[in-house]
Amino acid sequence: MKKILLVEDNADIRENTAEILALANYNVVTAANGKEGFEIAVKENPDLIICDIMMPVLDGYGLLHLISKKEGLRGIPFIFLTAKSERGDLRKGMEMGADDYITKPFTEIEILNAIEGRLQKSEYIKENLEASRLDNFLNEVKNENNLEKFTSETSLSHFRKKQKIYVEGNHPHSLFYLNEGKVRTYKINDSGKELTINLFNSGDFFGYNALLEDKPYQETAETMEECDISLINREDFEILIHSNIEVAQKFIKLLAQNVSEKENQLLNLAYNSLRKRVAEAIITLLNKFKPSDESNFVIQMSREDLARIAGTTTESLIRTISDFKNEKLISSEGGTIQVINEDKLRSMLN
Repeated sequence: MKKILLVEDNADIRENTAEILALANYNVVTAANGKEGFEIAVKENPDLIICDIMMPVLDGYGLLHLISKKEGLRGIPFIFLTAKSERGDLRKGMEMGADDYITKPFTEIEILNAIEGRLQKSEYIKENLEASRLDNFLNEVKNENNLEKFTSETSLSHFRKKQKIYVEGNHPHSLFYLNEGKVRTYKINDSGKELTINLFNSGDFFGYNALLEDKPYQETAETMEECDISLINREDFEILIHSNIEVAQKFIKLLAQNVSEKENQLLNLAYNSLRKRVAEAIITLLNKFKPSDESNFVIQMSREDLARIAGTTTESLIRTISDFKNEKLISSEGGTIQVINEDKLRSMLN
């Protein structure tokens, strides 16, 4: 039975919520403020913490800070439960490392779904990290100077299509290595518009910027299809990168490449025409995902996702795709695109 620590200063809300969780077969321990909650967390080592923000003695932010600094507690999923719904409060909590945020009043389904989702993800990560036995393997990696063996020896985690791997604002705990599949990272602006900022294919590392900078994720990572991904524990990665010059050099090159790609992307969004941006999005997909030995490669992607790569609206992308089709640059059917005249399409980028 999973143990949940509920920290809430309002007695009625605390009792009612505890009753809901108990009926859902959770072992519930409660606290009336952050100080009491921290003491109970140290003693009980719960599987998940639900915490109000505005409390006497020690508020929710203070408790989260203490939890994140305490060895043995820092990996516990943490959900804020609060009546404060302003964007600034949400952002502050997520930047500090909270995993989720539920606004009062809430339904039973909302809180139970949030708990189940976070517990499943936590268990999933724990199982795979334990199975990898990286501690014993680190010495072999250092001696053999072989990054590929390091990634191949870790156990795989399977992700469904359109499943989020990490979310902007969360703190990093792992380095990700994509064994099989496709992943995109994206940002959402204040008006809710998504922009794809990077694409990853089999054999790529991702999520390392936040680890190396020791900052929250600046983007969200999501699978584009079913993926098998190795999760490399943060501590193991830090030991490896400080002790293996080959690994350090590899990630320095990746960071430099990312900076160059982002500069080009910003310039293209600012100055390129719609036709040129759509052409570049198609060529980017070819460069990233087309196997070297495949001549009739077909891009399988929704128009909405392609528009996010091109930095335009879905309607504008559809019109441009139609123009390219009429000009015999591509063929298009359903959610697929096949490039017919790659040379002419590439010449549009010059």
